[in-house]
Amino acid sequence: MSGANAAPPRVPPPRSVAVPIENHSVWDRITNWASENKAIVYTIAGVAVVATGAGVVYYLNDSQSKTPAQPKLSKKERRKRKEAERLADPEKAATSPPTDSKQKAATVDSADELPEITEDTVATFSDEQRKGYALQLKNSGNKAYGSKDYNRAIDLYSKAILCKPDPIFFSNRAACFNALGTWDKVVEDTSAAINLDPLYVKALNRRANAYEHLTQFSDALLDFTASCIIDEFKNEASAASVERLLKKVAEQKAEDILKSKDPSKLPSPTFVSNYIQSFRVKPRPEGLEDDDEFELDTGKGQLQFGLQAMEKKTHEGYEEAANAFEKALELGDLDEYEALAYNLRGTFRCLRGSQELALLDMDKSIELDPSMTQSYVKRASMHLEMGARDKAAEDLEKAVQQNDRDPDIYYHRAQLHFIHGEFQDAAKDYQKSIDLDNTFIFSHIQLGVTQYKMGSIASSMATFRRCIKNFDKVPDVYNYYGELLLDQGKFDEAIQKFDTAMEMEKQTKPTAMNVLPLINKALALFQQRNEFTEAEKLCDAALIIDPECDIAVATMAQLLLQQGKVTDALSYFERAAELARTPGEIVNALSYAEATRTQLQVQEKYPQLAAKLQGMGAGAFPGGR
Repeated sequence: MSGANAAPPRVPPPRSVAVPIENHSVWDRITNWASENKAIVYTIAGVAVVATGAGVVYYLNDSQSKTPAQPKLSKKERRKRKEAERLADPEKAATSPPTDSKQKAATVDSADELPEITEDTVATFSDEQRKGYALQLKNSGNKAYGSKDYNRAIDLYSKAILCKPDPIFFSNRAACFNALGTWDKVVEDTSAAINLDPLYVKALNRRANAYEHLTQFSDALLDFTASCIIDEFKNEASAASVERLLKKVAEQKAEDILKSKDPSKLPSPTFVSNYIQSFRVKPRPEGLEDDDEFELDTGKGQLQFGLQAMEKKTHEGYEEAANAFEKALELGDLDEYEALAYNLRGTFRCLRGSQELALLDMDKSIELDPSMTQSYVKRASMHLEMGARDKAAEDLEKAVQQNDRDPDIYYHRAQLHFIHGEFQDAAKDYQKSIDLDNTFIFSHIQLGVTQYKMGSIASSMATFRRCIKNFDKVPDVYNYYGELLLDQGKFDEAIQKFDTAMEMEKQTKPTAMNVLPLINKALALFQQRNEFTEAEKLCDAALIIDPECDIAVATMAQLLLQQGKVTDALSYFERAAELARTPGEIVNALSYAEATRTQLQVQEKYPQLAAKLQGMGAGAFPGGR
């Protein structure tokens, strides 16, 4: 591997109790690859975006952050420059003494000695008089500001503006309004300053701060982003503000998406399949087998139909199953199958994001049949997704008390440990799950991933080699082995494993193919080799198979963004947010969308800045414009 993009993806996290590992691991690679590489091109200028736990923050790649060498100034020149900056800013003028006694600012009294300053009188002054009076009024305004006499300072700056509409005077008056908390006036004055000097960083920052107080977060984000670009992303405070505001804007918009989200809509079949297969396949209860006759106007018939529909592993099949389980409980007369019906309806309600209703269903299932350990495990998954780890652990312990020989319990308890970085405990539970039933492939895969996370690379690779030997027809083995190989920089071997997984998926599940190997290969191709055309073809193929797959959509957005196709990337990020299932995933996708949208707005609103950025970043990154 070589070049700015040559860094491996993260090791995939586990198939969690709440979220399938395949979906979670690819999202992890999408969101964390940028922070590890700092090479995702977010604008024509090569501005990189770094995903963090709180959102997204802009940085310039190290190769661009170096400014041209400046000529060395003499002590006298440096002192003069420092004093000029101090006198221009009322905050600095109020807190630091002048460096040269000859440059003392005029006192307030001296401003009182000036002629009356009105629009009519200013019109009678010469240009020289206007400049002199304006400077004297500004200096007196700085003095009043330092004394916290803000209304007096506002009057003085206003008169200075009448003499000379200088951007510094508007910005200084805005500082007074800022101190008084008059945010609309801050916006008004800083906007005037920016109209006169579009690249005036201090005015941009002040206006952004005012916009944030007015809860106009998108406007604040735009100004802080422009400020960051002008400062070449060296101002940590402004960069932190961009991160904070991206999160605020994303959270604000996520609320609207969640309110308008169809509660009956299931996530992509890729997600549903991966969740369902995180539990061992069990034979149908006696009386619900395929060869038994059933009538759709009975609860039992609907339950049987739903179980049959689930096995299609398609979007239509899962929708049919979810509706059948709802109808089964409406019709009733389920007898000994009632606990199972509540378990299954709760499962699909959970997948739809209706966690509270899903919890009630699992409560009822456990009440009807306390021995059904899967209901405890699924309820634990819901508690974990809602952030209640203690309740999740409690449910898993209750499941053990009911049946300490159920391998699913230990597998899912291992996920809980893994998610919280408790790898030793996770490895023990994965091994316990394997000891009780060594036919479940994901216990083996997750044990190998855990060993890898613990730093036991040799043991991990040995585990995966055994998996390939014992489960040579299971595509998931090759998919995950490929991810770990990629993490070690073994690009060609990893691609080979993804190809094998893809071929197996086509052969074994042509109508319900798992698209994750395609996405993994696409990510590898553009992250490691900048092979955008082939990566796009893979994403297109994934979206044809599963149009609802949010991670395929997000991957396509990254591809387009890296190539400078910002507008197209934005539409894909917005689509990913619509498809995301949980609030956290929605905010994550929207953070990228808002970062992208802001870049477009910067180019449109500040053409001078866009031109400057092009000059700074031309050709800095492969794929950038």
